[in-house]
Amino acid sequence: APDKIVFAGVGKTDRQIQTGLDHDIFCFNVESIPELAVLGALASASKKKARVALRINPNVDAHTHKYITTGLNENKFGINEQDLPEILQMIKASPHIELIGMHFHIGSQITDLSSFEDLCVKAATLQEWFNKQGITLPVINVGGGLGINYQHPNHCPIADFEAYFRIFEKYLKLQENQTLHFELGRSVVAPCGSLIARVTYVKEGIEKKFLIVDAGMTELIRPALYQAFHHIENISSEEAYTPYDVVGPICESSDVFAEHMMLNGSARGDLIAIRSAGAYGETMVSQYNCREKPASYFSDSI
Repeated sequence: APDKIVFAGVGKTDRQIQTGLDHDIFCFNVESIPELAVLGALASASKKKARVALRINPNVDAHTHKYITTGLNENKFGINEQDLPEILQMIKASPHIELIGMHFHIGSQITDLSSFEDLCVKAATLQEWFNKQGITLPVINVGGGLGINYQHPNHCPIADFEAYFRIFEKYLKLQENQTLHFELGRSVVAPCGSLIARVTYVKEGIEKKFLIVDAGMTELIRPALYQAFHHIENISSEEAYTPYDVVGPICESSDVFAEHMMLNGSARGDLIAIRSAGAYGETMVSQYNCREKPASYFSDSI
């Protein structure tokens, strides 16, 4: 339903914003002064009132890969604190903008939960600043970012949600009639999916043994994009373990799922499960090298 939709993103186009306005979505997470100006103009022309939350850059280090860190001053995301007075003046001057909250997202695949403690402290400080401006915000959106255990998906199949929510309960005190929103994604869906590939060839190299499979970076780009680790299993073999470099068929040297991965002895035709692929997998599939998109299968019993 539109009243459940929050539109986030640093590069919203006019067409996208207009679609949100036409459907009266719950909120736009605004990331810059120019975006707010465009949103205000489009809302005015449409005779609509846009509800907004300000995505504020808290300059909190998420201690994760630099490509998925999103809350530092050097990142492209969010509004810097020094711009907040100008932002508030713009909102006060526009009858078509309603400020309902503040929004944060400090990064992805965060396993050092102390980063969320730092976020809570920053959010509380900013809330106090808004209160001094005579502004009460109905919504605080702390984004997502909770990481999962990619190394041991069988032993740790569920993210530590209990510890995560305990931090916000302890360090972020809500005001009366205020709600706290989360944007958890990876931690919910990543453990639920695996990429199943078939061994095409086992190739004996000079120094390595290569397991060449029929899936590649076109099906799961995370390892090639930012050297992400995925646990891999041969689900067809019970042979003794041996090290392999698991690689795909794409004409790129970065098309590597894992190096020196210990797998059961493998043969042509074996099925390989690349685990924890339920997030940033199917949604990032491409057809580079004339690849066909893989089929998706869902089951409650596998």
